[in-house]
Amino acid sequence: MSRIAYVNGRYLPHARASVHVEDRGYQFGDGVYEVVLIHRGRLVDEDGHLDRLDRSLQEIRIAPPMARAPMRAVMREVIRRNRIEDGMIYMQVTRGVARRDHPFPKAAKPALVMTARALTPFDPATARTGVEAITIPDIRWKRCDIKTIGLLPNVLGKQQAREAGAYEAWLVAEDGTVTEGTSSNAWIVTREGELVTRNLSGAILGGITRRAILDLARAAGVRFAERAFTVAEAKAAREAFVSSATSLVKPVVRLDGQSIGNGHVGEITDRLIALYAAHMAGR
Repeated sequence: MSRIAYVNGRYLPHARASVHVEDRGYQFGDGVYEVVLIHRGRLVDEDGHLDRLDRSLQEIRIAPPMARAPMRAVMREVIRRNRIEDGMIYMQVTRGVARRDHPFPKAAKPALVMTARALTPFDPATARTGVEAITIPDIRWKRCDIKTIGLLPNVLGKQQAREAGAYEAWLVAEDGTVTEGTSSNAWIVTREGELVTRNLSGAILGGITRRAILDLARAAGVRFAERAFTVAEAKAAREAFVSSATSLVKPVVRLDGQSIGNGHVGEITDRLIALYAAHMAGR
């Protein structure tokens, strides 16, 4: 079955889905996006993702392309037409089509695109397979809290990780602290058993999965702190992992070629994988 995309009010075959050459997303990266996980036909943390989409739009002063209820309806129609049971839906909103000029156009209409694709269903055993990360300088702008489509520094960092044989690159600020991954939030568990992830600011994207993990940790009585941590602290940690809508909770067992803890999935990470699996299932 051919994939179906939604483009500005039309459902089109994926191969024929296109936007105008002067769409400001293409010309300037002037837009935002969201990715929502689909697990067994259920949209995971849907409200959180739509809230963050609204916030990102507000921060760069783009009007929502439609109200929340019709947005939900379009999302479900895209999923239905693509027959997705386990996968993801991608939503992108740009400022629209206008003659190329840096200031905001006066008459442009926000452009909305949605696509969906299947992913391998969640498997707890696979989720517990550890991955490697590297550290690289964080060269991004100072508003990483906005989920903008301007991702070139992230792309370069992810490519550097791939060429190093790693799953992810952790971005490091000038003060030596880890901000986040190129497409994920970064976590450690200290030697004392404290779960740590960087506090919210313009330096990181407020992950919806990140927030869910903190809520689950709180409910389970896991001690945690939202604060910056250094690369040295990460390498001395007992455990580490990354989180995102598609990575879920993924253990990091090596950082810059050095084993984290005993080089295997740690107790708290393992527990959070199980808790998040239940959360995805709506339990």
